[in-house]
Amino acid sequence: MRENYTLLENFELNYPLENMVPLEKALFFDIETTGFTARSSYLYLIGCAFYSGGNWYIRQWFAENYDDETAIINAFFTFALDYQYLIHFNGNNFDLPFVTQKCEQLGIPYTFDYFDGIDLYRRISPYRYFLKLPNCKQKTIEQFLGIERQDPFHGGELIGVYHDYVQNPTDFAEKSLLLHNEDDIKGMLKCLPILAYYDLFNASVKAKKVQASTYRDISGNRRQELIMTIGFNTPLPVEVSTAVGNCYFKGSGNEAQIRVPIYEEEMKYFYANYKDYYYLPAEDIALHKSVSSFVDPEYRVPATASTCYSRKYSQFLPQWSIVVEPFFKRDYKSKELFFELTDEIKKNRKAFTDYANHMLAVLAASF
Repeated sequence: MRENYTLLENFELNYPLENMVPLEKALFFDIETTGFTARSSYLYLIGCAFYSGGNWYIRQWFAENYDDETAIINAFFTFALDYQYLIHFNGNNFDLPFVTQKCEQLGIPYTFDYFDGIDLYRRISPYRYFLKLPNCKQKTIEQFLGIERQDPFHGGELIGVYHDYVQNPTDFAEKSLLLHNEDDIKGMLKCLPILAYYDLFNASVKAKKVQASTYRDISGNRRQELIMTIGFNTPLPVEVSTAVGNCYFKGSGNEAQIRVPIYEEEMKYFYANYKDYYYLPAEDIALHKSVSSFVDPEYRVPATASTCYSRKYSQFLPQWSIVVEPFFKRDYKSKELFFELTDEIKKNRKAFTDYANHMLAVLAASF
């Protein structure tokens, strides 16, 4: 077994990881193997990154032959006992199960049960389509963030390099194998800013500015929209924009704009307790029985769920679940929900903050 220890000089994270975990308790983790199945392939390299004394370091345990698997696993777990958080990229699907199966195969009594795991892949993969990524592989995210690698190989190419190394060790092969793993680990550290998009959808944002605007659509019709400028703590590393229906999002740095159409039309408010109402067909409204007794019986009928409403012409904003009440609909069977843009709401910044967070939840659920 060979152990490699590297200081990442002048390296700084471009993401506030300390807000998530104590830096001194976080261990970044990545492995290299000769295949996907633990029982029929070898684990030849374990690498990790850690923070100590104001600096980031990479430590690697390299199996110089096939019999070194037990040694590198023991060395890693002995070192890792001082850490609480294990951070990895898609390790839940590969790295952790592979090492766990290797421990069982080799009779080594180690597990990952005492770690709090953080899988970067699982955190960002739900937002793949929002970010317009073809996939969520680590190298794809690195390219999205403009991260360059020194390593010219991919993992599959190095399997043959390792088998050749076991038979005929060379400095070039060893350096190539260590460099690939080192770049994977450095890449994880450099990819942390991608979590800003996770934070965008999972931490509360604040409405900083709200204004109404008018524009002409492609048919020349005058339309109105609400423009909310929102602020958040973690800056987005790459500008993103997207649309869902008639709603638009554009964000960069610590701010984003959400544009939502304002509908000026007549809508209906449906009463839940329709059995307490009469419907007046001539007026096309429902009145409570306590105030409709003066109406001639021939001009009223018992209300049904679909006719128990009042009508209102006003300005409305869409909502995809009931965030603001009362809520309005165009008709009884419509699934679209709206709330009235009243003068009171226009002055309520907290209401717009709640609405902005609602819109972000809608965006997240749409991809």
